[in-house]
Amino acid sequence: MTTVPTARESPDGSTGGAERARPAGILHDSVSVFVRELRPVIRDPFSLVFSLMQPLMFLAFFGPLLGGMTGLPLDQAFQWFVPGIVVMIALFGTAMTGSNLLFEIQSGAHERMLVAPVSRSALMVGRACKEMVPLVLQALVISGVAAFFGFRPSLAGMAVGLAILAVFGVGLGALSYALAIVSRNRDWMFWTVQQGLLFPLMLLSGMLLPLEAGPRWMQVLSRFNPLTYMVDAERALFNGQFGDPAVAAGAVAAVVLAALGLTVGIRAMRNSI
Repeated sequence: MTTVPTARESPDGSTGGAERARPAGILHDSVSVFVRELRPVIRDPFSLVFSLMQPLMFLAFFGPLLGGMTGLPLDQAFQWFVPGIVVMIALFGTAMTGSNLLFEIQSGAHERMLVAPVSRSALMVGRACKEMVPLVLQALVISGVAAFFGFRPSLAGMAVGLAILAVFGVGLGALSYALAIVSRNRDWMFWTVQQGLLFPLMLLSGMLLPLEAGPRWMQVLSRFNPLTYMVDAERALFNGQFGDPAVAAGAVAAVVLAALGLTVGIRAMRNSI
């Protein structure tokens, strides 16, 4: 009677196969997953261009309208408005990432990844970090286009702001992946929760209009919105105001959300089937 070699036994009867099948470490595995997830973006860069349509429309039409409403010169209006649009890119881009994982779950690709010799924690970390590449590229494009309208950011502040936003995006992307795993058998639940949270978070962050002119209840709710602290921090940094307390508050909000998102996301990935 012949036996079929298992993952713990190589064809010659030795146990070397077990060592080769063992995950090589979360850092190495995370980089491997990061590269794997980034390849489709490199092969199809037009997806990045298409995703820029919405923020570009806000930039072209809402920005001048805001200047007219506030009475500010157009360049000053864009100094206030563009950092909020950059945060909007992070919000919509990372919140949508779970839909890609949901498609992989339904097509069976995710199940094949789960049996690969890769740490399940790395599957989450690598995916979440990959989302930072299009985020940074899109933010640079938006800032470049806004320069034609008089937008003049602090380059050092912009670099720090994008770094903080990347940390925030890792957490938000991980939460989106966790939602996809939880709703894998009910895809409608993913879209219901995602859309139900996305727009209230956006409107209560003050990224489009100053909340100081809004009703008191909206101002109170905005203080419980982590996106509010990100918007305030990005505005301060893009304008070179490193000493503004909003910068520290935004950094704390980004780190807390990243820690929460990765904790929830990794646990969901480990328990996924």
